[in-house]
Amino acid sequence: MARIVQKYGGTSVGDTDRIKNVARRIKEMQAGGHELVVVVSARSGVTNELLARAKAVCEFPSERELDMLLATGEQETIALTAMALQGIGVPAVSYTGAQAGIFTDKVHTKAKIKTINAKPIEKDLKAGKVVIVAGFQGINEEGQITTLGRGGSDLTAIALAAALKADKCEIYTDVDGVYTADPRVVKDARMLPELSYDEMLELASSGSKVMQTRSVEFAKKYGVIFEVRSSFNHNPGTIVKEEVAYMEKVIVRGVAVDKDQAKIIVSNIPDKPGSAAKVFRALSDSNINVDMIVQNVGRQGVANLTFTVPQTETARAVKALEPVLAAIGGGPVTVHEYIAKLSVVGVGMKTHSGVAATLFQALADADINIELISTSEIKISIVVDQGRADEAARVAHTAFQLDKA
Repeated sequence: MARIVQKYGGTSVGDTDRIKNVARRIKEMQAGGHELVVVVSARSGVTNELLARAKAVCEFPSERELDMLLATGEQETIALTAMALQGIGVPAVSYTGAQAGIFTDKVHTKAKIKTINAKPIEKDLKAGKVVIVAGFQGINEEGQITTLGRGGSDLTAIALAAALKADKCEIYTDVDGVYTADPRVVKDARMLPELSYDEMLELASSGSKVMQTRSVEFAKKYGVIFEVRSSFNHNPGTIVKEEVAYMEKVIVRGVAVDKDQAKIIVSNIPDKPGSAAKVFRALSDSNINVDMIVQNVGRQGVANLTFTVPQTETARAVKALEPVLAAIGGGPVTVHEYIAKLSVVGVGMKTHSGVAATLFQALADADINIELISTSEIKISIVVDQGRADEAARVAHTAFQLDKA
């Protein structure tokens, strides 16, 4: 008998028929004698609908009240899923994040999990019940409901798997697993049977929508092996685990594109120690995530800083920069929104040379210009024109022969 944590995303529980389908899958698993904890998201579209209602009654709703509102999406799903299981003879009980003992810090809308008290869940598992837990939410030390931000339900599942010492964690979604590229863009993309934590982290941070980085970071930290698979069939998915030696034989594992990027250029800042620190401290204090950073060679006492941020955060970034530039000098600030980040990822880059040359030559042959370049030990990221991003992904996919097993 195994202890298994499963997570079902919003599309998997999108309506009552799909919730019944999930209940049947759970019943099959439980019939094998396994202990099951099931984490569910809000039904597809519900969170966006709740956000729209919030904005309709208040242009700038408080983050505390947003958490109070958004947490109801998952609470609807846990109750319906528990009812569906009870309706087919499976004993089940639903838990909110607070009832599941998920304690977080005080930050609303982007809370971090601090501890989990799994004793109530353990008690119900021993009683033979399937425990259904609301993803994406927890409670802070003051008793306030908090939400975990994007990908929060995945994080809930990974964290519960660690706390409960589960034998397996399964992340069910609307795709069969993790592919070498987005199959909607690259028609000959292949599903990958295995990935290392680091490869999954880099793909997630580079635009792959299958998992959010925080969930993968948590899994790596606590050694939680998980499988990404489809809730609409019974095919094996992609297993994500610690890196092993044979993984380095494949130089590049996948290609990811992120079109939700904007490039910001800060011109003529003083070319002296502390200038860049003050710029990025201002962005950090505003909780703005900065990705690629390039500083040009200073001339005549000034330099330019170029960096990328999510498109949704460009206005806040520019606003955050105004006071610091007024203090240190510099400007203007220029925003370019029609860009995309293309990344190639693979642990094999550690031991193989020529990856950058292959990528740059392939793009040059396709007459695709590179605007920015950033590298890590297992990733090369570039910025290209947004209108040619999909073409660039196909070019890179072919250049590294990712269409071949």
